[in-house]
Amino acid sequence: MFEELRPHLAELRKRLGLSVLSVFIAFIVTFTFHNQILTWITQPLNDALVQVGRIIESQDKATWKMKQEEQNLTVSLPSKTAAELSKNLDAASKETNGKLAQLLQKAAASAKELTQLLSDMENNSSNGLSPHNTFNGQITTHQVGGAFFVALKVSFFAALLLAMPYILYQLWLFVAPGLYSHEKKMVLPFVIGGSVMFLVGVMFAYYIVTPFGFQFLITFGAFLYTPLINIEDYVGFFTKIMLGFGLAFELPVFAYFLALLGLVTDRTLKDFFKYAIVIIFLIAALLTPPDILTQLLMAAPLVILYGVSILIVAAVNPEKPDEDEEEDESDEASSQKA
Repeated sequence: MFEELRPHLAELRKRLGLSVLSVFIAFIVTFTFHNQILTWITQPLNDALVQVGRIIESQDKATWKMKQEEQNLTVSLPSKTAAELSKNLDAASKETNGKLAQLLQKAAASAKELTQLLSDMENNSSNGLSPHNTFNGQITTHQVGGAFFVALKVSFFAALLLAMPYILYQLWLFVAPGLYSHEKKMVLPFVIGGSVMFLVGVMFAYYIVTPFGFQFLITFGAFLYTPLINIEDYVGFFTKIMLGFGLAFELPVFAYFLALLGLVTDRTLKDFFKYAIVIIFLIAALLTPPDILTQLLMAAPLVILYGVSILIVAAVNPEKPDEDEEEDESDEASSQKA
């Protein structure tokens, strides 16, 4: 038995080796652009931090405006007193000679500066501006070589995306010897369709899922704690979400080719649907942040994709009635005619 599997194992090792080599070559290319890639990866987090900062600042301003009248009263009295003092000192310095006049002039200048300072404070309070911003979320690193290892991670992630068409092509070449000649011609749709669906899954996660998820998670508790987000943890978390959505969106493509090979039918997928729902929500819980909104944003497209897969399989390899059922139906029809 092992002798029969040896050629297939050798072929599998060859295809895996070529796939790893393609990822390594793509890694060399993507590492030169790791700064641009990291900027793209951290953009959703930066947007979420800015948005949460605006929310907190708006609430700070609302609280500041509630104290506006009290501050105006507190500021206006010293301001008027300083202005009156400055006026009296100027008048006294004009009627006095010698050193006393010089001292009075200095005191008048100091009173004017105090008047200007109090006036600026009054203007700021009247505009409802907070003297400081309580939110200062940052992206940090806790390791000496953290930036270098993050560059390696993001470069590998980008290399995997770049090499995905070639990896799918190697997967097809491994399966192709067991196919008929007309089935082997489907290599181009398999590679293009698989690559496009993977990219669609990544873009869906990037532009729809992560903005909602990150903003919710950062907002929760941001009024009590300052978020200092570790870039190493964030990159690992981000790539897990992207890869999870990319692989999930491959479901219709794999369902199509499994149906083409005759391995599944629409009846198979329909019978497995109730189990698929449980598996989908478990996968969504593992690959997304621990909030119900983000989990639904992943589970809902997966359920829809599963339904689309059923329709695709029904068109490619529909369930055929058994011969016994056909004979029974024919016997019933003949008996009814008799």
